[in-house]
Amino acid sequence: MIEKRQFYIDGTWVEPIEPNDLTVINPATEQPVAVISLGTAADVDRAVAAAQAAFDTWSQTSVEERAALLERVIAIYERRSGEMDEAIRLEMGAPIDFAREQQTPAGTGHLQATLEALRNHRFEKPSPRGGSLLRHEPIGVCGLITPWNWPINQIAAKVAPALAAGCTMVLKPSEIAPLSALLFAEMLDEAGCPAGVFNLVNGDGPGVGAAMSSHPGIDMMSFTGSTRAGISVTQNAAETVKRVALELGGKSANLVFADADLETALRFSLGSCFSNTGQSCDAPTRLLVEQSVYEDAVALAGTIAAETRVGDPARPGDHVGPVISDLQYEKIQGHIERGIADGARLVAGGPGKPDGFETGYFVKPTVFADVTNEMSIARNEIFGPVLVMIPFETEDEAIAMANDTPYGLAAYLQTSDPERAKRVSRKLRAGSVYINGASPDWDVPFGGYKQSGNGREYGEFGLEDFLELKAITG
Repeated sequence: MIEKRQFYIDGTWVEPIEPNDLTVINPATEQPVAVISLGTAADVDRAVAAAQAAFDTWSQTSVEERAALLERVIAIYERRSGEMDEAIRLEMGAPIDFAREQQTPAGTGHLQATLEALRNHRFEKPSPRGGSLLRHEPIGVCGLITPWNWPINQIAAKVAPALAAGCTMVLKPSEIAPLSALLFAEMLDEAGCPAGVFNLVNGDGPGVGAAMSSHPGIDMMSFTGSTRAGISVTQNAAETVKRVALELGGKSANLVFADADLETALRFSLGSCFSNTGQSCDAPTRLLVEQSVYEDAVALAGTIAAETRVGDPARPGDHVGPVISDLQYEKIQGHIERGIADGARLVAGGPGKPDGFETGYFVKPTVFADVTNEMSIARNEIFGPVLVMIPFETEDEAIAMANDTPYGLAAYLQTSDPERAKRVSRKLRAGSVYINGASPDWDVPFGGYKQSGNGREYGEFGLEDFLELKAITG
């Protein structure tokens, strides 16, 4: 059992003011792997006070000083990457090869992209017509709340630009996947991050998240998680009129036109949907297929889903692991049962656990066909390995259907026609559009339209989220 009850505040590991143990469960075994303590508003007060005290000094450091810290963090992170692989496997059930090849490298990607953005950013420049100086300055003390599904990805995507901007911060990682965050705090400490610049308080949303978002000493909240929780953060932050940056849910459409290479398109589509066991906010979970190739696509999707392996995260290999918790497992089962009840055609998977997995929160990779865009499984974010397939007749119908969602985080399209790709991508209401299997880079802005959030993360765009703009005239 890993015991990690302490919080990292003002450059040291401290005991919670009121101990409140929480067991961290390995979702593959359903067994305890660690124990942490949940914090309170009093712990948040202590962390915010440390961050406020450190801000005067850290905000005045040079670009070179902040870059040097990021360089040290990158070196330590790379040296200890094996520990990060294991932490992510234990806390969220990511298969060890997937953790090593996808989850852990995301931290390095964000750190390096932020370092590059910091070195290239102009913190002062003249106004367009001259006569004034425009100056970017750190916004202040930042509250960072991160999710469990891509834990170190979102931690690095917030901590790195906040550090680079000259901000100080309080991080609340997901309480059900806190091990990667605690390890990252060790790395920052080893790198010589000045006391009070980075602080970590474990806790749940009502106990710590609400205290952070309403705290008068916090100048900005950066939150990644569900749309429901993002609304709560925004409401709590309103009274102190702090900046709120949100990266929330999604129900991303994936448009497959008849001129695409169908097998390539379908293998990419299902692989992307089932990757990370479907627990990605930008997963392409609505597969819209042109009617003339629809039945061929359905048959191919069934074959690919049946070939998708489910496996023990501790074992190497290309397979998907469990979902994060019993609560998430039950939610996904409810969505699958609702899809069947609403008349969708079950092509692969279905209710219950895969054969041979009585223990662990494992879900069958599932495909529904003959779905309409009004069905519950097409409207709601399932956050599991569940794909819904919907036919369309025309390009305009596909675009209208793709945009008919409260979300707008990402969209995907597969076509061999470059002009169609340009035309359709410009009409899709989403923060990111991926054409023919393209993948994002760490310096490309990431964020959503509509109820998928506001603000943009990654690279220079993430750095700018943590900066205020001052005009000095005269």
